[in-house]
Amino acid sequence: AKFTSCFSFPTGSLLLAVHFYSSPRAAPLIPSTALGILLLILSALLAYAGIRRSPRNASLLLSLCLTISAFWCGYGVTFVLAGQGALGDAGDLRDAVVPGLATFTVALLLVAVVGLLCREPILALISGATSLASAHDLATRHSHALGSSAVACNYLIVCLVGGYFALGRILYFLTKGKMALPGTDLAKKKSREQTQAAGGSTNPFAATGLILNMLSAGVFGCRLLGITNKLFVGQVPWLWAAGIYQIGICILSYRAMDVLMATSFGFTSILKFAGGYCLLYPVWQPEEPSFPTLFLVVFSILFAVLALFLSLRSPLDGLYLLVYVASCLALACHPRGFFASGPQGVAVAVFVASALVALSHLYNVKAGAKIPPGKRKGAVKALLTRSSFLKLREGPDLHAPYLGYSKYADAEALAFACSVLASSALTATGDPQAPLATVVIPWVVVAGGILKLLGGSVAFARGKTLESSAFILYAVMWIIWGLARYGGLYGTTRSFHSAVGIAAFMLFNGFIVFCTLFLNITWFFYSLTFMLVTLSFFLDAIHALPTGYDVAATLSFGLVSFYCFLSALSNGIFEGPCLPMGGPIVQLGGVGGRTSKCLHLPARKASSVKRIADILRSGGTCGIPTDTVYVLVAACNRPDAVEKAHRSKRQAQDRPMSLWISSLKQLEPAKHLFTPLLWDFMEAAWPSPISLVVPRGEWVDLLGMKDSAKYVGTPQSVAIRIPDCSVTTHLIDLVGPIVVTSANPTGEADTTHHNQVYAKLGDKVDAVLCDGPSPENIASTVVDCTKIDSGNIGFFRVGLVPKSQV
Repeated sequence: AKFTSCFSFPTGSLLLAVHFYSSPRAAPLIPSTALGILLLILSALLAYAGIRRSPRNASLLLSLCLTISAFWCGYGVTFVLAGQGALGDAGDLRDAVVPGLATFTVALLLVAVVGLLCREPILALISGATSLASAHDLATRHSHALGSSAVACNYLIVCLVGGYFALGRILYFLTKGKMALPGTDLAKKKSREQTQAAGGSTNPFAATGLILNMLSAGVFGCRLLGITNKLFVGQVPWLWAAGIYQIGICILSYRAMDVLMATSFGFTSILKFAGGYCLLYPVWQPEEPSFPTLFLVVFSILFAVLALFLSLRSPLDGLYLLVYVASCLALACHPRGFFASGPQGVAVAVFVASALVALSHLYNVKAGAKIPPGKRKGAVKALLTRSSFLKLREGPDLHAPYLGYSKYADAEALAFACSVLASSALTATGDPQAPLATVVIPWVVVAGGILKLLGGSVAFARGKTLESSAFILYAVMWIIWGLARYGGLYGTTRSFHSAVGIAAFMLFNGFIVFCTLFLNITWFFYSLTFMLVTLSFFLDAIHALPTGYDVAATLSFGLVSFYCFLSALSNGIFEGPCLPMGGPIVQLGGVGGRTSKCLHLPARKASSVKRIADILRSGGTCGIPTDTVYVLVAACNRPDAVEKAHRSKRQAQDRPMSLWISSLKQLEPAKHLFTPLLWDFMEAAWPSPISLVVPRGEWVDLLGMKDSAKYVGTPQSVAIRIPDCSVTTHLIDLVGPIVVTSANPTGEADTTHHNQVYAKLGDKVDAVLCDGPSPENIASTVVDCTKIDSGNIGFFRVGLVPKSQV
């Protein structure tokens, strides 16, 4: 990732320069198909480089990488289509590439302007030269008299500047930061951006998502303005590339803890796939597809609600989403959909609004000042402070899950909204003989399927096992039923096998309905109404569907989903349950009752480690992360805590508890009690995931174990280790040596996530230090060193470290 972006810029630019230099010839040096495939490969590498840089800084390089990656992706597919003869004559090729060239000319110019304003000359030059090359390419497509040499010259400039940037990064890496060419040292930029970002949460991916909105709007806007002659299949690569990339931006926005923008990008990606479907449909049928009016009205309502919530955080972004409300209403009012002039006119407004808001986000990520100026939250805060009912959520733990820390914000709002969209799309009545003529598949498959799978994956990452299972099951059902019923696969005849498959889904959903009794009332009705939807599918499969039942079932599911959508948004924005989800219908005690007093503290905070240390010093037992799996620990100078850990673990006699220290300095007073060979071996082996079983001796008493000693090791030996984990060693520095055992009942699998600690041990653990998934799924290697002086070592357990390394 350090050099991928550096080499991708000059490589891709060199390929395009060679192509445009040789394009006047009858046979270009690089065939169009080969050039397209190479551009697709380089676009994937650039996207990887941009994403890999994102956790470390919010540099303009991120936006540049992702923008050019999307550009080359759409351009590459267009070259492949041209090479395979799918675009026909030169006029078709011009109409295919012009919308993308026009959009990225403007988008890269915005990046270049921000680069100049924020003193990023290298990135500004790369972006500006690529923008100029796209502009010259655009002009060449309209007038062949201009020639393609200017395009090649601009790409050659990008190649040279990119090569300089790559050389500077290589020099910086080889000299370990001691030398760097001017303009290529990202370390100073990183520290400056982190200082600026400390004042507030900024989503570094939002600008790229807005540029992708420009791309889809540009396809339809160019047709209205007469820049292109028609809308056809050659423009689908731009729309679907924008849709695919925007789903990626949606996921990355959840990583940036920006729920509202992530949800908006999920919404707009649906429109991109629908637009591509509409342009692709005339390949099979000469007529244009029709749009379900109810769906678009519902979609506009969802956009309006999201705009309202987003305006509480950023009025500019909230106003921007109102343009999409107008876009959905324009599509609903015109049966021709994207082919009508009304939606195309709104697309021009979307393009202009996206460009302005993208410029704002690009500048806000880089600069200390803000566009628009002033404190955008001030008016909202002043208004809400007068209300005793509504109070905005703030603070670093805004998106913290119930148990501990997650790398993703909550995606339930998007998942519930997709349920609303999919259910409203199913109410559309189409021609059974031409099911593809009504635009339903993008709404059901993309919204109800792909984006709901995304919501289920994020829910699983946040430790919501039941919710994620429901979302994933429902997504699979929407995809299968949407493709079968509205993709022409189902036909007029019904199959026994279809009924059996639907019955299996109903059986699985019945188990989810039962489990939601222990979750909350809203989830119970959500899963129950989906059972009504699947029942309508089943009745349809066996020719027993009552008239109007399917519409009533889908509308009921849609209304419940809409309430869940509002609840997820409001409870994520405001403190307190403004729209409550309700309590469990059947109350559980213990682990599932959510009445535990067990603390779950994020390991990324020093204050959390200090609090865990206080609990251990007070005689508590805690689950903590390590360099392998999660463990249960107690302070060795607190015999009561050690005994509690021993009882709670149901420790088997053949698996005694071990002793951990933070450094060999803690054993320095007893160094004379260890043989020189054993001491040297401990110095060589630690810190690492290697536990050494050493002879028991007087050194145990020097660690202040007192009555705890009887629970540690055996009468002859003790297992001791220094973990290779900064959090764990810092905790031991605060507490002193600790007694350790695995955080699971004896005989069960190792604990690899902080959620599992409490789930397995219950109220017997006082606190959990949360660090998400464990770095490894394998425990430490346990080495028998009791006979090391005779030249022999043994292995009680071969774990993460293999025998050969020991």
